[in-house]
Amino acid sequence: MLDSLLSFLDSQRDAVIDLQRQLTAIPALGPDNGGPGEREKADRLKILLAAMGLPAPREINAPDPRVPCGHRPNLAVIMPGADTSRTLWIISHLDIVPPGDAALWRTDPYVLTVEDDLLYGRGVEDNQQAVVSSVLLAKALAAGHITPPINYGMLFVSDEETGSKYGLDYVAAHADGLFSPNDLFLVPDFGLPTSEMVEVAEKSMLWLKITVNGRQCHASTPEAGINALSAAAMFILKIPKLHEKFPAKNSLFRPANSTFEPTKKEANVDNINTIPGRDVFYVDCRVLPEYPLEAVVSAIRALGDEVEAASGVTIDYTVIQQEQAAAATPEDAPIVQRVMAGIRAVYGGNPRPMGIGGGTVAAYLRRRGYPAVVWATLEHNAHQPNERSSIVKTIGDAKVMARVLFA
Repeated sequence: MLDSLLSFLDSQRDAVIDLQRQLTAIPALGPDNGGPGEREKADRLKILLAAMGLPAPREINAPDPRVPCGHRPNLAVIMPGADTSRTLWIISHLDIVPPGDAALWRTDPYVLTVEDDLLYGRGVEDNQQAVVSSVLLAKALAAGHITPPINYGMLFVSDEETGSKYGLDYVAAHADGLFSPNDLFLVPDFGLPTSEMVEVAEKSMLWLKITVNGRQCHASTPEAGINALSAAAMFILKIPKLHEKFPAKNSLFRPANSTFEPTKKEANVDNINTIPGRDVFYVDCRVLPEYPLEAVVSAIRALGDEVEAASGVTIDYTVIQQEQAAAATPEDAPIVQRVMAGIRAVYGGNPRPMGIGGGTVAAYLRRRGYPAVVWATLEHNAHQPNERSSIVKTIGDAKVMARVLFA
């Protein structure tokens, strides 16, 4: 049964191209990115799934008055298995990011270009490769009239690119009865070209805006003012002390330690001969899950207190983003073991559980107690001009999904 599925998938190059061509032609941009949302793309996908003889989707639509249809679509498709109490969920997202500077694209980002094994266009990797891989497996099951050991579920969500409030976060909170504690969750939205990264953990993320308030004056009379730039520089040089306050290491992550990096710097004064009375910079913190972010904010404020005392400035703090990491998916969880076994069988190599410094939508599952894995075999060029994906790897990922389903 599995062999026939794998053989069918090997024949699906043209199907990959056709699906990608139809999906790429629809600019599924959310309103935060200046678009009308994902409704047109969801409707096209429903037509494609129906043509394959798949079950009609359950829609879990998140109200959003900013888009023409008034909601953001989320589609759940379940193909019943021999054991209907358990489902393997493959979760992918419908929305994309804008193409950016058109001059950097060799081709029209919304017209699929095929060059040997590679497909070019906005969204072909992020996240249409996952959409297509999951659909190929469903198509293979339907074409072969094969009943899998457990349910096979595909969840196509909105709003992944701008926070998931209207996507997986909404679905997990509102779709009563959709998930069960014994379900398996695979999110193919991050990975390496080698296929070896099996993401099971995330660092917490904190973005902090720091505003240093001094007193503006002419540069020739510095005693008449308080130099906010000098104080901000003093503060920035203290940021590395946070590594001493939060020294833990975790070998799941690369790097294994928490990171605290000053990043963005806003302009202060326009002319050289003015001492700035206000200076603004930002800090990006990726923190190991065992440390509460409130403790990190407190530690940064304590450094700021030292700067205030030394320079006479006052300092304001604004949290831009604060996401406490969910508990990691255990390395011995069935979904982790099944995915790694599937990768070895299809791609070989040395797959291993790993953590990442950024957030993924798997956090919305992990916070609710569902062990989830984030994995795919990607060219690793999401959001870039000339975004591309591999036909061979799209089919290979579908084969891994098949092995996870039939493990």
